[in-house]
Amino acid sequence: MITWVLYDIGQDKARTRVAKYCQQAGLYRVQYSVFVGTLDNNHKDTLALQIEQEIDPDKDKVYLFPMGKSALQSTVLLGQAFDKKLVSDKVKALFF
Repeated sequence: MITWVLYDIGQDKARTRVAKYCQQAGLYRVQYSVFVGTLDNNHKDTLALQIEQEIDPDKDKVYLFPMGKSALQSTVLLGQAFDKKLVSDKVKALFF
């Protein structure tokens, strides 16, 4: 399933580790605190556990949104929707 991970994490070290976990899970960065990619349920659960260990639950916010391919393809992209330095062709292919 296609999964979006969005976060707002205050501590630099925790934020860096969460980004690293997302990349290790095979997700692609589409903005500085937004990742997207394909994860099965086991990998999504593992990623959630890793992230949970890094964040301050009283201050930080993290969202893991599953999305079907048809819903993703109907997403409207406006303006500079992708930072070309952060996004691979694999992510662009998910949308088109």
